[in-house]
This record gives sequence, C-alpha cells and structure tokens, in this order.
Amino acid sequence: MSNSRGRGKQNRDKRFFDYAMLFIVIFLLSFGLVMLYSVSSYEAVLDFGDSAYYFKKQAQATAFGIIMMFVVMMVDYHLWQKLAVPAYIVSGILILLVLTPLGYEVNGARRWLNVGISLQPAEVAKVGMIIFFAAYVCREGKNIETLKGVVRTLLWGVPISLLVLIITRNLSTAIIIFGIIFMMVFVATPNYKEYFLLAAGGIGIAAIFVLLVKKGVLSSEQSYRFGRIEAWLNPEAFAGTTGFQTLQALYAIGSGEIFGKGLGQSMQKLGFVPEAQNDMVFSIICEELGLFGAGAVLLMFLLLIWRFLVVANNAEDMYGALLVVGVMAHISLQVILNVAVVTNLIPNTGITLPFISYGGSAIVFLLIEIGLVFSVARGIRLRNSGN
Repeated sequence: MSNSRGRGKQNRDKRFFDYAMLFIVIFLLSFGLVMLYSVSSYEAVLDFGDSAYYFKKQAQATAFGIIMMFVVMMVDYHLWQKLAVPAYIVSGILILLVLTPLGYEVNGARRWLNVGISLQPAEVAKVGMIIFFAAYVCREGKNIETLKGVVRTLLWGVPISLLVLIITRNLSTAIIIFGIIFMMVFVATPNYKEYFLLAAGGIGIAAIFVLLVKKGVLSSEQSYRFGRIEAWLNPEAFAGTTGFQTLQALYAIGSGEIFGKGLGQSMQKLGFVPEAQNDMVFSIICEELGLFGAGAVLLMFLLLIWRFLVVANNAEDMYGALLVVGVMAHISLQVILNVAVVTNLIPNTGITLPFISYGGSAIVFLLIEIGLVFSVARGIRLRNSGN
C-alpha cells in the first residue's frame, strides 16, 4: 500500500517538459542557419571574402543563445517577478546609452552598443517589458479590469517605446514593444470593449495618415516614413528608390512559384534584394523553396504558438501564464509583420523574421525568452492519471 502511495506521489510530482516545443525551436534554428548561409554567401564573399561570414557569426550567437536558454529554463521563473522594476530601469538605461560613445551605427542606423560585445538595447527591452508587465498586471489584480486601470497600465509602456522610437529611430521595434504590452494586458482582462475601441482608434489614425499621403497632403519631402507609405501604395513609381527592395522581394516570391527553384538557386539574392539576410529573408525562402516551403515554415511558427498556448493555459499561476503570453505576442507579431512587409501588405518597416533573419542580439534574447517559457512549463506538475 505504501509503495503504491509513493509511486502515486512520484507521478503527481513529475514535472512537465515540452519536447514538441524544443523540437520546433531546434528545427527553426537549424533551418534559419541553412537559409542564412544560402541567402548571405554571395554578399559575404563580396564584403568579407568569406562566404560563411554571416553564417559563422550567427552560429556563434545561436550556440550562446541555446546555453542561455537552458540556464534561464533551470531558474525558477518567480525570481524574475522580483526583478521586474530593475528590468524596466535597465531597459531604459541601455537605450539611453546609445547616445553615448558606447553607441555606434550600422548601415546608417545608430541602434547598437559596444560593451565588449555588440548589443542591441531594443532586444533587451523586449525581454525586460515582458518581465515587467507580467509582474505589474499581477500586482494590479482586479484594478486592471477597469478602463482607468487599462490606460494606466498601457501608459507604463509609452516611455520605453518612445525611447526606442526617438533614440534609435526604430519605429517597427517601438510598435512591437507596445504591441507585446497591449496583448499581455488584453489577455489579462475579461472586458474587451476598451481594447476594440483603442484598436479601432489606432487603425483609424493610421488610415488617416495613409489617406493624407495618397492625396498628396503628406509626402516623402516632409518625412522619410511618408515616403515609405508612398512606395507601399505605388511601388512601381518608386522602383529606383524606396520601392526597389519591395519590388525585388515580390519578384523573388513570384519566381519561386509552388515548389521553388531549389535551395541555393535564388537569383534575387545576388545583389538584387538589399540586405536579403535580414528583413527580406522570407522572400528568398519563397524563391528557393516556393510557396510549399514558405507554407511549411509558417506552419512551424503556428505549431510553436500552439505549444505556447498549451503552456500558458496550464501554467502554475497568472505570472507564468503572462510571461508565456508576452513571448507568444513577440514572436507572432514579428512573424505576421515581417511576412506582411515582404508581401507588401503593409509599408516597409524593417522587421526581422524570428529564428531565421541575421542578428546576434536578436537570436540570443529570443532564446532567452524561449527559456522563460520552458521555465514556466517546468512548473507544470503532471497529475497521476493511472490510479
């Protein structure tokens, strides 16, 4: 009898590990490295004399990121709840440091820090905001169910988003950071009317800007971003300037047809799509692997989101669930926006594709976020269903 109780207790105490999610992450990382080598080898030879230059740097960042993922996974995620305020402060300080001699430019954009290693503060801010707002929402409790509570919570996200926008001039990342916060608060509250009103207001303002650009009231002479909207509305008219990258990406997608030209056989990556290894990598995936291959990649992202939902629904507490929701919001937003940009559904905003686009800081902190999800998953205790 005692042995039976001991076995039952052991089964009840067994912790959950999501092997399916681990497989999906490893697949996306491996696929990303293969595609990165294929996409970047031509430019790497021209710029650095080494076809594997980008591949090597990304592989090193990925290896370090995997180590960090397992380290974070083994840490009790409740520790981060105690460090929520420092996470917010550090995020802001790192962005401000871009203005100091530690900050430096890449391709005309001052968004990086040289602290012995290359660091992009905006990527740190994404993790910091997930940790901070998961804790803040839990602390607010029922207060967040009111319109006043919702607005007050969202206002805490404005300073960091504005710092990213003003200092690093990175509108897309500012939108993603605020989008992460918006989705976390949305999931945490039972009343959705306020969010639909806020979302409708935001879409309405964006539509007004697009209409003003279309009517010629606002133009590229007044703002570079208005120029991007002009190129989005009529890329052929700006084929030699702001519409060039978008048109070349669309040519790549169209030429790939259903099954693609074959891995490594892209023509558009040979200098036609600028920085193809970054924002436009999805267009080369379409060209080399076709719509079939691109659909398979999107399916893997959908499966990853599904695993996030499983972990969030079974999380030990609200804080753990919100951490997972924050990571899910980050990845889903970037995938949706990146694909929308590449296919010209929205103006070009320079958003990378998670796990696949080139970027050391991005992959390391993305894997740290995955580590947070695994940490929450480890807190799930499997019930003994055999007795």
